[in-house]
Amino acid sequence: MNNGSPERLLESNYLAVSSSFRMFKQTITDKIDTHWHDFFEMGCIVSGTGRHIVNGQTFRLQPGMVFLLTTADFHEMIPDEGQTIELFDFIFNDSLLRPAIYESIFGHAGLFMHTFDSGHAQKMESEFALLWNELQHWQFGSEIIVQGSFERIVVDLVRQIGLNKPSYPNDSKEPMHPSIRKALLYIQHHFRESISLACAADYAGLSANYLSECFHKQVGISFQEYLNERRLQFASALVRSSDLPITEVCFAAGFNTIPHFIRTFKRKFGCSPREYRKQGS
Repeated sequence: MNNGSPERLLESNYLAVSSSFRMFKQTITDKIDTHWHDFFEMGCIVSGTGRHIVNGQTFRLQPGMVFLLTTADFHEMIPDEGQTIELFDFIFNDSLLRPAIYESIFGHAGLFMHTFDSGHAQKMESEFALLWNELQHWQFGSEIIVQGSFERIVVDLVRQIGLNKPSYPNDSKEPMHPSIRKALLYIQHHFRESISLACAADYAGLSANYLSECFHKQVGISFQEYLNERRLQFASALVRSSDLPITEVCFAAGFNTIPHFIRTFKRKFGCSPREYRKQGS
């Protein structure tokens, strides 16, 4: 961490232009400072213990923990004294996400993290090992095997955190329209910028009025409300996970003015960003 500001890891530095994923075997002996990235990260702890701090919340790092982080999440890893943490680390962008997987991730407000019991943990570790081996020895059919193994891991994780039944926005029981998925994806990658309904509509290939109507029907809240939710999720993580001045948090999360940011934050969390930070510490 540099002067209290979390490092941002960029897809362009980690993924090849021609690939939507990459995998690492990591060995961690020292603290990995708070950071976030503009790609997804899915990890499996193989050995070692420590602390995993995600969006200001502390979780126990231990064998069998599997996590999936989005572009709105911050995290750091701190090994226990004398411990070495070994993990598989699979990073990917949204092009790897099929609609059903996409809707599970973006329709869930909590963290995708679970520590599996010993028997199930071995199964998960085997799936990650399969991913690793395919990527080390790429051959005919490897892409199909990687996609299948990746999706099995995500499905298992979704089931374990209690999302066993498909959940459709606003209880409509209708699958999300591809154009709405595109609009949600646009928000996910651009919510820190000064974006508008018109920008998202253009990206999704719809008129602004029609997107507004469809968005509210399928997601359950308006485009602006959803945009603010993503910004607040990011801002609250940044408040808890860094020493950045509140003014910088405001603009980093995509809000245009301090007063609007403070009002919106209070309405969501019941306190100001500074009070929220004090509660976290």
